[in-house]
Amino acid sequence: MQIDNLLKQVAFIKEIDKLKYIQRKTKLFNSDRHENDAEHSWHLAMMTIVLAEHSDKPIDVLKVLKMVLIHDIVEIDAGDIFIYDSAKSHANTDEERIAAKRIFGLLPVEQAEEFIAIWEEFEEGATDDAKFAKAMDRFEPLLQNTSNNGGTWAEFNVPYQKVYNKKKAIKNGSKAIWNYAENLLNESVDKGILIKQTD
Repeated sequence: MQIDNLLKQVAFIKEIDKLKYIQRKTKLFNSDRHENDAEHSWHLAMMTIVLAEHSDKPIDVLKVLKMVLIHDIVEIDAGDIFIYDSAKSHANTDEERIAAKRIFGLLPVEQAEEFIAIWEEFEEGATDDAKFAKAMDRFEPLLQNTSNNGGTWAEFNVPYQKVYNKKKAIKNGSKAIWNYAENLLNESVDKGILIKQTD
């Protein structure tokens, strides 16, 4: 049984190496190179450890780490949908759920069920752990775009209100981090790297 589990776990470990090839629209800090999903997940994990004290509610840091490390694994099959894409919904959950069952299904049953449950909890975003995990997921690209003169906001002409509406989810996990983020958004408008539409 133990060797059987090990073989399944190694198969999963090999499969998730593909995450390193999933390119995101955002670029590394002060860089022209696109970030990949594995780099994104690692950065969110580090942010979780460093910023956990700013969560408004007590959180299980290990569980949040699991969430941020596995939340994009489904993109191996489903691909990365740009958060500001107006043609395709970012909440691509049917396709992603099929991917979750296939990829996490490589693991021994008990682990597969745990990972799928954690992934689902992140997607629903209702628990305190999921709210903080989502806050990290929204905060990192904001920091990247401000370091890159608007980054994807400028590249794809994403207006302030659309950015604001997506980023305000940060407030559900941490009011302190949201206050910081909101100031960055306003500073970005002042710098002309994020455009406010006028009626």
